[in-house]
Amino acid sequence: MTRIAVIGGGRIGEALVAGLLEAGRATKDLVVAEQMPARAKELAQEFGVRVTTVADAAEGADVIVVAVKPGDVDAVMSALSEVELDAEREQLLVSLVAGIPTSRYEPKLPAGFPVIRVMPNTPMLVGEGMSVLAPGRYVKDAHLDLVRDVLQSVGKVVTVAENQMDAVTAVSGSGPAYFFLVVEAMVDAAVGLGLTRKTATEIVVQTMIGSAAMLDRSNEDAHELRAAVTSPAGTTSAALRVLEQNGLRSAFIEALHAAKDRSAQQGVTNE
Repeated sequence: MTRIAVIGGGRIGEALVAGLLEAGRATKDLVVAEQMPARAKELAQEFGVRVTTVADAAEGADVIVVAVKPGDVDAVMSALSEVELDAEREQLLVSLVAGIPTSRYEPKLPAGFPVIRVMPNTPMLVGEGMSVLAPGRYVKDAHLDLVRDVLQSVGKVVTVAENQMDAVTAVSGSGPAYFFLVVEAMVDAAVGLGLTRKTATEIVVQTMIGSAAMLDRSNEDAHELRAAVTSPAGTTSAALRVLEQNGLRSAFIEALHAAKDRSAQQGVTNE
């Protein structure tokens, strides 16, 4: 079984560990590196996995997953320099760090060491993640197959060229937050219409789940499905007209451009 070291016990690292365990991955095949003692204790108690240092976690791991904040990448790479990494043994590094290109890792690793950049998102916590892969210079098909196999256990996987990853970050990496904001706004609006918050939340959440399922299972796209719900001069038409008048589309366009630009900036500044 593939041995996986997850460097970083934050939200994404936790989501990956939880998703892999939920998918049946054995605790003995997972190890987490977390430097904060209190957080390390929490992770060990919650998931039953070994929590240790970066160097110790990476030693002997087949896949080293870096899941830290962009500003912590250099410290992680410094710690990994103390480990005898071996590209010939088919070890590889997988970066789940937003904005950081594979070219930032490769010079700090042994010659020819494969690096795969991944943009995940937090729904992997419930097995419904969207992970987008971009291979570095030394990645072979076998490396991609291995990482796909690991990440498919927590959701869907797509591969793109690395120059598309900042756009991917804006769309799927940050996407859950946009979705949650829409849900939050709809619930607040429903409460304003007289529903209790509990009832409003149940109605909105199930509406979102059902709509997403329709998109996933239907041969029709979002435009066609929306049109099917929108009767001429009906209630949906009235609501959509207000959303359009208030710039919903332009707001999303500007928001995604801002997220993409920030992702690109992180790759340069390491902030």
